[in-house]
Amino acid sequence: MPYHQLFYHIVWATKHRQPLLAPDIEPIVHNLLRTKAIGLGATVFAVNGMAEHVHLVASIPPAIALAKFIGQIKGTASTRFNKGGHSATIYWQEEYGAFTFDAKRLPNYIAYVERQKEHHAQNDLFAVLERTAGETANLLYTREESASYHSEDDGWRNEMFEFDRQIIGSPT
Repeated sequence: MPYHQLFYHIVWATKHRQPLLAPDIEPIVHNLLRTKAIGLGATVFAVNGMAEHVHLVASIPPAIALAKFIGQIKGTASTRFNKGGHSATIYWQEEYGAFTFDAKRLPNYIAYVERQKEHHAQNDLFAVLERTAGETANLLYTREESASYHSEDDGWRNEMFEFDRQIIGSPT
């Protein structure tokens, strides 16, 4: 497998945002999601959510397309749960939100997902990380606006050298 650092924060909701993930059902569904994701080669860092939506933080290998990965974990989890003899059924909406980030911010995303119930109770949310549908976000840099972007930014280079030192043991 090729070396990769592809980190994703993925969020999706139950069908019609119905509160289907009751406290007794939630751990079962989260385990099914985690198991399928790992089976597809992902490293799962966090799974959590509320009664009507799920957040997943994972590193997904480049060999599988993101949309296929999400479709398979959602489909497998709901199918296995629904055929598992439970009194409830789980259905997902088609839409989802997917966000990439770097390894340096991985602990922040894990903490955000692990503390979902607390964040919702206190209304301390990042709206962009709760989105599952809608228009594509405006990008900071488009080809026309890229003249102001400095690719030789010393701060970024120093950050990358420090990252190399921590991960590999010496700068490249």
